[in-house]
Formats: sequence, C-alpha cells, structure tokens
Amino acid sequence: MVDSGKLLGEFLQARRKLVTPDEIGLKHSGRRRTPGLRREEMAFLAGVSTDYYSRLEQGRERNPSDQVLAALARALDLDSESAQHLYALAHPRTRRDTPVSRMESVSPMLLRLLRGWNHTPAMVLGRWMDVLAANPIAEALYDGLQHNDNLIRMVFLNPASQEFYADWEKIAYHKAAHLRAVAGTDPDDPFLPELVEELSEASEEFRRLWARHDVHFKTADFKQFHHRGVGELHLFYESFTVNSAPGQQLMIFQAEPGSQTEKALAVLGGLSSVTAVVSDAIVPAPALTPAPARTPVKASVTARGSGGRDLVESEAKEISARRAMWQSAW
Repeated sequence: MVDSGKLLGEFLQARRKLVTPDEIGLKHSGRRRTPGLRREEMAFLAGVSTDYYSRLEQGRERNPSDQVLAALARALDLDSESAQHLYALAHPRTRRDTPVSRMESVSPMLLRLLRGWNHTPAMVLGRWMDVLAANPIAEALYDGLQHNDNLIRMVFLNPASQEFYADWEKIAYHKAAHLRAVAGTDPDDPFLPELVEELSEASEEFRRLWARHDVHFKTADFKQFHHRGVGELHLFYESFTVNSAPGQQLMIFQAEPGSQTEKALAVLGGLSSVTAVVSDAIVPAPALTPAPARTPVKASVTARGSGGRDLVESEAKEISARRAMWQSAW
C-alpha cells in the first residue's frame, strides 16, 4: 500500500524544483545548491509557514485545506490537470476492499464495433496501456514491433520505436505523464509499481520524465509514424473513455480525406485483409485461453489459426509480391 502523504510530498518537491525564481519574479539571491525554488520561497508564495510547507513535503502533514491546495497550485503555476492531480493526492479515495485483477477483458459489443471499422486503425487500451483489442488495420500498423502489446513498454523498451514515431520525444513525454496521472488516481494499484520499476531499470529517459511528476491525460492529438511497409503516415487520433470498463480507452485514428496517408492506410488495410483471409482459410480460430497474469490479454478481432504451414508459405509469397508491387507504386 502506497503512503498517500509521501506521494503528495514527492509531487510538491518535484514541481517546486521545476519553477525558477525568474519565472515568478524573485530577485537573485545568490548561488543555489539545488534547482528551482527553495522551500521558504515556496512557503512565502503559498502564504503558509516554512515549517508547515516542509511538513507537507515530508509527508508529515496529511490534511491540507482546499484553500492551501489552491495557493500551492497557483504558486507552482499548475495547469488544470496537474491541479486536479494535486487535489487527488491530498484527498485520496477510499481504499478498495477487493483485489485488482491484472486480467482485463473487452466487452463483446466493443469487439464487434472494432470489427466494423475496416478503413482506419482502432484499438482498446487498458489502464496500464496494454493493447487489449485491435482491429486488423491497427495490428498491421504496429506489426513487427517488439512490445507492441503495451504501448508505453514499446516506447521506452524498444529502440525501434524511435524510428517508428517521428516525434518520439513528444510521445515519450506524454506516455510518462499519462502513466503518472493514472498512478495518482489509484495509489493502491498493485501493478503500477511493477511496471514503473521495469521501465525505470531499462530506460534512462523514462527515469528522467518520471522524476518530473508531469501529469497529462492525452485525449486527442496528431501523430506521425514511419511504417516500414507503407512509409510516412500522418494521423489524427482521439481517445474515448469506455464507461462500462473503468480505465479502458477506445483509441481511433483517422487520416485527412484525400491525403497520401489515406491512400497508405488503404494499402495497409489491403495487407491486413489478405492476412486475415489466409488465416481463416487454414483452420477455425481456437478458443481464447487466459494468458499468464504478467502478460496482458490482447483480444484481437482478427481470427488467427494454426497449422497448414505449406498454405501459409504459399500465401506469404503472394503477400510479399503484392507488398512489393504496392511499394513500387509509391
């Protein structure tokens, strides 16, 4: 169980270090041993005593008033999302009585909806950014990338993602800020510490971004991809909350009508359709079986069979030939 007072203190300390005296009009007061504001300066700006503010950062003061929180948000120049995060840390929700399951499932109705989108990538993400379900064209978009079953792990643990995402630095920042926001809404989540530890051990950039305590729920943006099969893709996306499954997000991509990206998506959709036909022609898809607890369950709306190796190899050659033809057309 995470100490909510400690989380509040860590957030205040991290955000204080990001504010420079010049940004708030403080006069130069000599050399500073640490970046950002001093505790006494922060206390002065928030209208509280230095001792009281120190106790907040140390986790010894656990019940700041809304008036104090509002003053702290102003002093730190927090945006609305960061201010809400501050309030959530100061007033954590009631501890849950039932254990959380690592397994997340997608409703049949939502899977059916994904299956109906044939011309644009769409997927369902879990609270830890596991890819729980994806339509065939979304699978084709991320195909061949290591860790593509979890988008934040793919960004920080797969070096190839830096080529896949044209604006990788922005993507990395938003992924870390999103995870920090999720962590703040549920400090008792038993799986987030495990994910954070894995990312921190493997990625220096994640450690740097995580230490900033930036908070951001990204719901819409523009992304640029470099796909090894169809080239550059410029896609808008929007995320929608799945109200029937708290923590899940439906993410939908779309291209500008008449753009080169729209044509590229048509090519990508053709490749995914051919692959699906080949899979369906082999044997009926087996029933899904639960994955181990450490591995997220990814419910693909594309049927996958096994066996028929000769047929697969034959069809694979045909797919490769078509891919070569499409690429030469570009």
